[in-house]
Amino acid sequence: MKQPSFSHSMPIFPCPNMQATAAYYEKLGFRAVAFLGGSEPHIWLYRDQIELMLTQSALKRIFPNRKQYGYGYDAYFITDQQAAMQQELVEKGVAIVQPLIVTEYGNKLFVFEDIDERWIAIGNKQ
Repeated sequence: MKQPSFSHSMPIFPCPNMQATAAYYEKLGFRAVAFLGGSEPHIWLYRDQIELMLTQSALKRIFPNRKQYGYGYDAYFITDQQAAMQQELVEKGVAIVQPLIVTEYGNKLFVFEDIDERWIAIGNKQ
């Protein structure tokens, strides 16, 4: 019998302003689909194989992992085209907080900061 396996991951980002966060990601090429009328309003964001869910936070500000815990990214998107993706985001005015590097654990990645101060790593194993 085949062992069950996972196929994808979908980060959930609480936001102080879902619409502003969605607009930011739309500038990065994501498509937003809003479901605001239900008991749990949210916005889906889609680009390539990435899916994100934005939810409304009760807080006025988000505290990303590095501020809450001392280090860490808030999401990690995988691509084999790190340099081209970095260039695309730079051209769109995205704040790159860590230019493209090869980490001590062998991943080639760069990191950008989103509108809510989350650090998103984009990379892959070498």
